[in-house]
Amino acid sequence: MHNDCDRFFVLTGGPGFGKTTLIEALRKAGFATVPEAGRGIIRDQMAIGGPALPWRDRALFAELMLSWELRSWQVAQAKPGPVFFDRGVPDTIGYLRLCGLPVPDHAVNAARAFRYARHIFIAPPWPEIFAQDDERKQTLDEAIRTHDSVAGAYAELGYELVPLPLAHVEERVRFILDKAGLRA
Repeated sequence: MHNDCDRFFVLTGGPGFGKTTLIEALRKAGFATVPEAGRGIIRDQMAIGGPALPWRDRALFAELMLSWELRSWQVAQAKPGPVFFDRGVPDTIGYLRLCGLPVPDHAVNAARAFRYARHIFIAPPWPEIFAQDDERKQTLDEAIRTHDSVAGAYAELGYELVPLPLAHVEERVRFILDKAGLRA
């Protein structure tokens, strides 16, 4: 891999379409992974009674997501070999647009500076596996709109979107590794 960011692979898409399950399967297969910012922030904010929740203050939530993703990218620099991210910096831009909030220049600057491998794996809408929980309060419609919004953000930044097949986890992992030129 000729550029360090070429070893940073992002899985993105709408919530509830299987990204985190894939990240966990890749971790179990021995690959370095980075967890999703959104769930971590929600858990932390709920634990401390904080305001940075998507149902309380979306702009503040987005700032924490951006900060989390920048820090995750920096931490990944120290990890050897390929690293799989459950979302990346451009997801924050997609989230802000989805919410109808302005995208600050510093978020765009971050997305341009903190790059990932050119191919971005995107989990397409999959209603059959979508489920809400205490941290995922979005409806299926909002999850689909999130997919479209983050896909647009990555495309605008010059990434090539690689849709994941609607298949069992093992088949999706094989697909990702094949497209990334990696072996389990």
